[in-house]
Parts: sequence; C-alpha cells; structure tokens
Amino acid sequence: MSNRRTELKEQLSALPKNVLVGIIVKLAAKKANYDFLLANYLDKDSGEKDLYEEARRDLDSLFIKRYKGFSEELQLANMLSACVKRINEFTAVSKNRKLEADLLLYVLEVPFSLPTIMFGTCFTQYDYRVGLLVRRLINLVVKKLHPDYLIEYKDKLNGYLTILHRTSEFHDFIYKLPQKID
Repeated sequence: MSNRRTELKEQLSALPKNVLVGIIVKLAAKKANYDFLLANYLDKDSGEKDLYEEARRDLDSLFIKRYKGFSEELQLANMLSACVKRINEFTAVSKNRKLEADLLLYVLEVPFSLPTIMFGTCFTQYDYRVGLLVRRLINLVVKKLHPDYLIEYKDKLNGYLTILHRTSEFHDFIYKLPQKID
C-alpha cells in the first residue's frame, strides 16, 4: 500500500500545476470531497463549524421525517439509524471528536426527552439503538477526548445510563453498559 502511495506522489509531483488544479476541481465536484477540502485545506478556521451546523440542520430534518415501522418505537429506531448514518458522514470528513460527541448528544436528546415508558417494551430494536449511541458516546468521551471533556458530558451520560439500566436491563447489550461514568 505504501509503495503505491509513494509511486502516486512521484507521479503527481511530475504533473504541471494546471493539470493538478483540474484534477482537484473535478474531485471537488463530489460533495464529500468538497467538504473534506473545505474542512482540512481551504477554510480550516470555520470549515468544520460550517459542516457541523449543516449536520445539525440535516439531523433536524431527520427528526421530523416519518419512518416505516409498526410502532412508534420501531419508527424511532429507524430514525436513530438514519441519524447515525449522517453522523458517520460528518465523522468521515471532520476528525474533530468533540463535534462528533456534540452531534451524538444532540441525537440522544430525542429518545431521552420522550417518556421512559418507551424503553423496555417488546420492540427491543429501539433500546438497542439508543444503547449503541450511548456506548459510542461513552467510548468517544472516555477514550478519544481529553479527560477535561469528561466533566462536560459526565452528568448527562450518567442520567442516560440510569434510565437505560432502570428500564431495559433485561437486554444483554444494556446490561453490559457501565452503571455510571466516573
């Protein structure tokens, strides 16, 4: 793999500047490539913030959209899946873990703002999706972010964990989550 990369570097360095500009413009025609260039090269200061705000707007539209599902829990599980997909798109472009954690927290506000009776029903897909999001946020905050950020997220995470363990502990995935974050 590195052999191919060095070979590509040599070939690209041999190309004239106008050809390189043409290649970059052609690649930037795809939205994901443009977002990557914007966040990492063209506008380092506000590029990530713009992408973050765009992701939040997209999440807001996903919250409103109607989803397939027999029950409200299944519809919410499908909504959470769509939100995770959008967060993954943001993460592929921006490597800012703090903004990723903020997006995860933003999505988790939806299921935890609803009545807790939604958890623990026979529609375990909903509990599982919420548990996946909580586990992802825990791993992000504990392992990938600076320890100072733990203070910012600890109270919310502990509240979420308390609700999940109280309502859905019969689910193995929820049972394996920590009782609280220290």
